[in-house]
Amino acid sequence: MTMLKKILVEREPMDLSNGDRVVVETVGLTVVYGRKYAIKDINLKFERSRITAIIGPSGCGKSTLLRCINRMNDLIPDAKVQGKVFYRGLDIYSKDVDPVAVRTAIGMVFQRPNPFPMSIFDNVAFGLRVNGVKLTKQQLYEKVKDALVKAALWDEVKDRLDAQAFSLSGGQQQRLCIARTLAVDPDVILLDEPTVSLDPISTAKIEQLLRNISQDYTIIIVTHNMQQAARVSDYTAVMMPDENMVGRLIEFGPTKEIFTNPRDKRTEDYISGRIG
Repeated sequence: MTMLKKILVEREPMDLSNGDRVVVETVGLTVVYGRKYAIKDINLKFERSRITAIIGPSGCGKSTLLRCINRMNDLIPDAKVQGKVFYRGLDIYSKDVDPVAVRTAIGMVFQRPNPFPMSIFDNVAFGLRVNGVKLTKQQLYEKVKDALVKAALWDEVKDRLDAQAFSLSGGQQQRLCIARTLAVDPDVILLDEPTVSLDPISTAKIEQLLRNISQDYTIIIVTHNMQQAARVSDYTAVMMPDENMVGRLIEFGPTKEIFTNPRDKRTEDYISGRIG
């Protein structure tokens, strides 16, 4: 059993009463694409039962940072990751860590809904089957149902689980993708602008969903929507490109403080719309 799988199997609920909340930590995180730095020296801590928003103008490295946290940058041939990313104290970039196991523990939801060309049920069950989780037919059904309930989609699809996923609306498809992520019991959920293509009603449902499940997960969301960051997040990280167009972390703190009393003038200018 790999070290990461051992952590996943043996992980216990964190004692949140003593402040021991940190699940993911980046230390000096730097990413280079070819010869160009995308982000540099990012130091952040992400806590259990908290939603952290990452905001900043286009091109400042928000999505690059997000992809580092579950090793999605491994799929980009010229990407080089420097520094450390710790998950529950384990360096996920260690040579003996399986990136597939990382992505099981740290799930990701992308900008646009990406359901698979199969039924609603099979979409949610996909990760369980691919990972070889041994379940009876009834146990699999209960896992799928639980994920759909958490994703606030069960009542809308329970009578048509065999229907094609593409028959769902855009907002429903995105909640289906969230259900697919939840089904494999992740510890951390990454969301890269999950409502950018959705209407206001669907966006509100996704935001409420995140608040409803936040006590059970570490949630990190990249968003360009300042109102969304203010509504859903507990903490906010602000990124800006420097003079060389390298993404830097310029401010981090409780969301209320970031939006009402930012320490950095650039944060104030970005939130107010004067830059970005």
